[in-house]
Amino acid sequence: MPVKSVKDLFVHEISDTYNAEKQMTRSLPKLARAATDPDLQQAFEDHLQETRNQVERLEQVAEQCGFKLKRIKCDGMEGLVEETMSLVDLIEKGPVLDAALIGAAQKAEHYEIAGYTSLCLLAKKLGFADALPLLQTSLSEEQATDQRLGLLAEAAQIEEATA
Repeated sequence: MPVKSVKDLFVHEISDTYNAEKQMTRSLPKLARAATDPDLQQAFEDHLQETRNQVERLEQVAEQCGFKLKRIKCDGMEGLVEETMSLVDLIEKGPVLDAALIGAAQKAEHYEIAGYTSLCLLAKKLGFADALPLLQTSLSEEQATDQRLGLLAEAAQIEEATA
C-alpha cells in the first residue's frame, strides 16, 4: 500500500511497530536464557510481558482508529535482533555476554522509543485522542526499560567483564 497521506503513514508505522514488537516477543526469551546475571534475566522476562501488552495495545489502536494492521516486516528490528543473536553466538556465556546483551537491548529500546514518540505525534496530529494514551503507555514502558537496562549497565557485571 503506497503511503500518500499522514493517515497512511500512521497505519504504516503502527503496522511496522506491531511487527517489531512481535519480533521482540520471540527474541526476549532467548536473551533471558543467554544472560547469566539474574537481574538481567528478570529484566528480559519482565519486558517480555510488557511487550505482549504492547502488541495488544497496538491492536487496540488499530481497532479504535478504524483500520487493519498491514503485514509489514520491520527491517530495523530484524537487523537489531540479528545483530544481538550474532553476539550470543560469538561471546561465551558470562559477564561479557551480559554486557553485550545490555548494550544490544538498549539499542532496541532506543529504536522503539523513537517509534512510539513518532506514533504519539502522528496520533495527536490526526486527532486520534483515544489512541494516544495507549501509545504513551507503551512509550513510558520502553523508556523505563531503557532506564532499567542503564542501571544494570552501571552494576557489577560490566565491571566483572572488564576485569
